[in-house]
Amino acid sequence: MAKQGPRKKLPKELAVITADNCTGCESCLEVCPVDCITLIELHHGVKGNQSFCQIDLERCVGCEVCVHIPGKKTNPYELKVCPWDAIEMVPTEQVALHVAQSGGPPEYIVSNWDRLVGTAQHLAELKASS
Repeated sequence: MAKQGPRKKLPKELAVITADNCTGCESCLEVCPVDCITLIELHHGVKGNQSFCQIDLERCVGCEVCVHIPGKKTNPYELKVCPWDAIEMVPTEQVALHVAQSGGPPEYIVSNWDRLVGTAQHLAELKASS
């Protein structure tokens, strides 16, 4: 289980998942060293479900392992974790904008605004003041 408590240092970049590109395959969830990625399932009634992964920005340490597995410096090839290129590293100051635009379906973002965008904005303010 990931360590709880206040951060010692804010990362320069945080991972953001573009929900439209995410299929919910959970590849990123399996490799995250701090367990900050969860699977979100939205139930749309008879027509099925929509699944995508989401990153808990308060717990993300910016390690980039969900984007690519670090290789040896002599190996020019890197192993990508997400087969759909749904995850990118975004400067902490810009995370709120990215999450507001691509963090999930519009109705999901609106109903979870404080947790998603509010948290990202708070982290950006902390980063700007440090």
